Amino acid sequence: MFNTIKRNLYFFFCFIIIAGFLNSCKEILPKPSKITVVPVDTALIDSLRRVDSLPSFNSPVGLAIDGSGNIFVADYGNSLIRKITPTGIVSTFAGNGNKGNTNGSNLLASFNAPTGISIDGLGNFYIADSGNDVIRQITNAGNVINFAGGDTIIAENGVGRHSSFSSPIGITIDGKGNLFVADAGNNLIRKITPDSIVTTFASNAALSGNLINNPTGVDVDNIGNVYIANYLNKNILIADGSGNLNIYAGSGIIGNTNGLLTAASFYYPNSIAIDKKRNIIYVADGVNNLIREITPDGMVSTLAGSGAADFINGKGTAAAFNGPSGLVVDPLGNVYVADTNNNLIRKITPDGTVSTVAGNGHQGAHNGKMLASSKKLIINSTINNTFKIFNPHKF
Repeated sequence: MFNTIKRNLYFFFCFIIIAGFLNSCKEILPKPSKITVVPVDTALIDSLRRVDSLPSFNSPVGLAIDGSGNIFVADYGNSLIRKITPTGIVSTFAGNGNKGNTNGSNLLASFNAPTGISIDGLGNFYIADSGNDVIRQITNAGNVINFAGGDTIIAENGVGRHSSFSSPIGITIDGKGNLFVADAGNNLIRKITPDSIVTTFASNAALSGNLINNPTGVDVDNIGNVYIANYLNKNILIADGSGNLNIYAGSGIIGNTNGLLTAASFYYPNSIAIDKKRNIIYVADGVNNLIREITPDGMVSTLAGSGAADFINGKGTAAAFNGPSGLVVDPLGNVYVADTNNNLIRKITPDGTVSTVAGNGHQGAHNGKMLASSKKLIINSTINNTFKIFNPHKF
């Protein structure tokens, strides 16, 4: 009996001690405070998501336009040829995205740093495939072949693969189907006939000094004169139908001075395009971040660009580019610009108004539609590309 009472008292005191301990623990716990819910800025996330879903490029360079208003882009950094329809839909026209020199159907073929593009009257495309030192053809049936250039990088003339180039960059075509190539690494302008015969059209051979110095852009006017963006000499050259060379515009001194022909100055001009209806020459003045124009009376002026490396749409000098390096003119006189370091394709109307045609400002190879309502969401990349697109010889 006594032992039972003693055991019960023991359990009672143990219960009291445990209860007191639990109560003291409860008292020292912090009282819960009111939880503040911070709302997630879904608008910002959605904006970034929408931007990332827009079409993108990676250092676009060469441009061409067909009779239906489709723009074709030599997408240098992606080693692709891209297409932009008049309604703003971007797709991959040719290339599998891997650097190479594989022939085949459009999307199975490969390119290596394409820089120039031109279209003939039959719908065949010609690509200055600079990393491969060859000229490629995309037939109107959709097959990619090597049109000219072989395995060496010397300046060898010949037929098709029995010729050679060194870093061909700019390419254009005349009304007879002859191609003219800015063979930058060889300091030559080459001519390729429709049956793939390669010759030297213009060179320094008959001149004193290096009049041609790393040519990167080329176009031909209605009467067969060839105009050359002479990159390292910072001027524009003209060659007549026989290949006789002269300086057309630019003093050769670094600058952005406007004026009459050789009184003007450029800073490494890299591309050139001619409005054949109005006889106006447009120049991508790359390091100056300007688009210059030369009127038939020889006056050089600034069509668009503030000179600052930036992305701004606007009119004339209120707009801004970042390393523009490819031009093409449509039948209405609109100038399209490959705004290389901004990874964008821009448009300049005849009155100098600059807008964005395609690209989200980021490096990429995304296809899709550039919605007008989404253009305000473009985010400009603050990282300058390191591609040495126009350096002499190899990049």
